[in-house]
Amino acid sequence: MDYKELSNSISREREFEASAAFPVLMRKVYLWMTLALVITGFTAYYVATNETLLTAIMTNSVLFWGMLIAELALVIGVSAAIQRLSLTTATLMFVAYSVLNGATLSFIFLAYTASSVANVFLITAGTFGAMALFGYFTKTDLSSMGKILMMALIGIIIATIVNIFTKSAGLAMILNYLGVLVFVGLTAYDTQKIKQMLLLAPDASEGAQKIALLGALSLYLDFINLFLHLIRILGDRRE
Repeated sequence: MDYKELSNSISREREFEASAAFPVLMRKVYLWMTLALVITGFTAYYVATNETLLTAIMTNSVLFWGMLIAELALVIGVSAAIQRLSLTTATLMFVAYSVLNGATLSFIFLAYTASSVANVFLITAGTFGAMALFGYFTKTDLSSMGKILMMALIGIIIATIVNIFTKSAGLAMILNYLGVLVFVGLTAYDTQKIKQMLLLAPDASEGAQKIALLGALSLYLDFINLFLHLIRILGDRRE
């Protein structure tokens, strides 16, 4: 076998390995994302129905803000140090974040009726699924849209912080509608980006699985934020 034939043989072998690894990695992305959502949901419900825990979180500002800071630290830690962390450590940090997020989101079960929470969750899941499919199958490059959406997200965050002091109900509702649009778009963009990155993975090594874990975290955040904006628009508040 000459060099050219050997090179072609190696290329075909790598293509086969990549095609075999890609579906495995994509399944891991959605498995980790789904697991995180389940953990968050059960944690939120458990805390909301546990008077002792709920009172501790809602009345102790140090504990509440400490949890929020811990959440932020975990997200930044996983995202920034993923290459230095083992897959097991990164996964445990993701799980810890899911638990903390569930605890801080427990107020949803107090502010909104259980039926509206369930309905909005189904709406979120349907919307998220549709946009994830679009991002996966579209041939259009969504990179430029992603940059615009990220700038819009920064604007929404700044406006939300300002509105904490101005307390404008009208502005809050506008920001919720804009938030829905932004996270609908980010779901498609992140899905395409994850697909492109995982297609480059030659195998399902630990390094490739770390990329899949980061992808799961991105989609988890898209889902949670989309749900939060939709519940504020469509949710039925308790009397």
